[in-house]
Amino acid sequence: MELNVVGRPMGRIEGAEKVGGKTIYTADVQLPRMIWGKSLRSPLAHARILRVDATKARKVKGVLAVITGEDLPPFRVGLSLQDIPILAQGKVRFVGEKVAAVAAEEPDAAEEALSLIQVDYEELPSVFDPKKAMEPNAILIHEELSSYKGHHQTPENIPNVFALQAWSAGDLSSGFKEADVVLEHTFCTQPAHQAYIEPHSAVVAVDDSERIEVWASCKSPFRLKEHLSQQLNIPKERIRVHIIAVGGDFGGKGSSMDIPVCYYLARVTRCPVKMVMTYAEELMAGDPRHPSIVKLKTGVKRDGRVTAREAEVIFDSGAYAAFKPGEVPNLGGATHATGVYRIPNYAIRSYGVYTNSVPCGYYRAPGQPQVVFAVESHMDLIARELGMDPLELRLRNLLGDGDVLPGGRSVDKVRVRETLEAVTRAVGWGRPKFGKKVGRGIGVSFRHVGGGGEAAAEISTLPEGKVMLLSAVPDIGTGTHTVLKQIAAEVLTISPDDVQVVIGDTESFEVDAAPGGSKITNMSGHAVVAAAEEMREKLKSVAASLLGCRADEVKLNHGRFSVGKGSKSAVSFAEVARHAAGKNGGLRVRKNYKVKVRSAVAGFVAQVAEVEVDKETGVLNVRRIVTAHDVGTIINPLGHQGQIEGGVVQGLGYATMEEVATENGKVVTLNLGDYRIPCVKDIPALKTVLVKDDLSGPGPFSAKHIGENGIVATAAAIANALDDAVGVRIFDLPLTAEKIYFALKDVRREA
Repeated sequence: MELNVVGRPMGRIEGAEKVGGKTIYTADVQLPRMIWGKSLRSPLAHARILRVDATKARKVKGVLAVITGEDLPPFRVGLSLQDIPILAQGKVRFVGEKVAAVAAEEPDAAEEALSLIQVDYEELPSVFDPKKAMEPNAILIHEELSSYKGHHQTPENIPNVFALQAWSAGDLSSGFKEADVVLEHTFCTQPAHQAYIEPHSAVVAVDDSERIEVWASCKSPFRLKEHLSQQLNIPKERIRVHIIAVGGDFGGKGSSMDIPVCYYLARVTRCPVKMVMTYAEELMAGDPRHPSIVKLKTGVKRDGRVTAREAEVIFDSGAYAAFKPGEVPNLGGATHATGVYRIPNYAIRSYGVYTNSVPCGYYRAPGQPQVVFAVESHMDLIARELGMDPLELRLRNLLGDGDVLPGGRSVDKVRVRETLEAVTRAVGWGRPKFGKKVGRGIGVSFRHVGGGGEAAAEISTLPEGKVMLLSAVPDIGTGTHTVLKQIAAEVLTISPDDVQVVIGDTESFEVDAAPGGSKITNMSGHAVVAAAEEMREKLKSVAASLLGCRADEVKLNHGRFSVGKGSKSAVSFAEVARHAAGKNGGLRVRKNYKVKVRSAVAGFVAQVAEVEVDKETGVLNVRRIVTAHDVGTIINPLGHQGQIEGGVVQGLGYATMEEVATENGKVVTLNLGDYRIPCVKDIPALKTVLVKDDLSGPGPFSAKHIGENGIVATAAAIANALDDAVGVRIFDLPLTAEKIYFALKDVRREA
């Protein structure tokens, strides 16, 4: 397949405006008469609200409104399970829950008013450990759970469990009997924030006819419109959500967050209201990655063949489950408890559990980094027990074409072996390591391309001889609009400079896709392909009228419509587009695309980390990470590589330093100085190996996804490298120097 635009490195079309400070984010939106909204948050993790007195707050100069839960209807909101009130009603369930909200002419006045609101609480017992929350005598965090919209009764009545999923195959008992060795380990992971640059923010305006306009750092404008309509009882036709730049998402910008509060303040004051969360609020009340407890029990033969696995995965959802979409509001990552391995007998149980902690949501590859950390660490421990090379153990158990995964999906055109062998060749697996206390570790995983929802695209001709591509998909920092521009240009055989990208809003289409789950290039890309192909055929008819021939005789190549040979038998794309644009308002093609059947083709990732450990201090230095990816056609190599490296660096942070730390439910890492993320000095040498396949990807031009694969196996690779370097196994993330130091002391003591 000869491609001219797809596969060419291309700078981001919004790049110049971003680096020039011209991009408009939600916090930059300015409207006439706009005022500021602020929220009062609970200082207690679990308490009954006895009284809220806002008398003094309402007297502050510049304050236009103060609202509490008592002023609002008993609506609960959520992406799937609607369990979170707009403002706390009756009681609070975590430190940081919104109790009241103020609208004022200036932020300082709003802050002063918040300080004057008096709230009387009756403190209740709290539970922060999900295992304790599941005990028979545990306090209930949501006594009325069964009445919530979106709740599905779990098969077992376990306290504080709102979701229970199970997958199994074969005969587990027989599988363990067949095994020569049975090993059992438990792994724990921490809450981690997405650490996007732009915090959650919203602007809501309500006019005299009750029409609502929303600007928000939310990646799913059409879903937001649908939920505001359904959950706040607002006619859908009265809501317009504007598409605006989103300053980073990584899964965390899919919820309504402060938008309902903003709406009620705007409705009361009849002024547009802006709310921007501080980073302290983000860390105490955002929607971080779920902490988890993953217990694995595996049976294996002496030759390394895995015969059985039992897995229990507990995701600590915090005080609410509202930030999770899907019919069952849990994390799909639990299905990765069998890893990339063919295990004939398995049983997996996954729990979503309430605690009095920060409510958790989606973060890049939801649930998978937690489970893959456990699975790949567990595989190394099995290899050590068998006296086998960790690479050899993996190679003996890999998935193959036609294997069925937990959940019932099959895999086809499996390239995990090639990917694993590529990364180990690149790193020199088995060769001597240079330096003291140096170790290497492997992590392997995969993801399928995402689906869900419906994508839309429109292409129209312009008088200047170009085309316009209309999309209502927000760019969350991934270069989506650049990729769509390249796809349209490729189909129409023109330069990307001749494709003008225009961003619409929820008035532009009935529906459009939302970024997430590695699906946008696939879904929106296919919608663009369909629109561009139909536009190409329509333009052929126009060209035929200019060339004096039939439309089926016309060919389009390199931006020229031609029939036969010779310069007189050809006409430029620009001339045809200009001609088309001048007739009856021009040509316009609109197409929708919906994934009917999810592809069985997955994209595999294999990573090797090389680390060095100071045995005196426990300091872990990650020297290099080599990551190999099973890829199809790469639309934009620059963006593709950026996604890989960004994911690996996030995985590095998750593995070694990032943690939303709490004491009795109160977050103590309330700024990006205390909540550490990797900086340039922390980043090791990074090398990428691309394993090209037979163009089996489900995306446009046989592309595969890349957005989430980079992060999923990194923590496991680093943990395994640590063990290889100094012989200590850390079972809970992050892998801090303190944990390593005390683990080394224990090893010395035992020796």
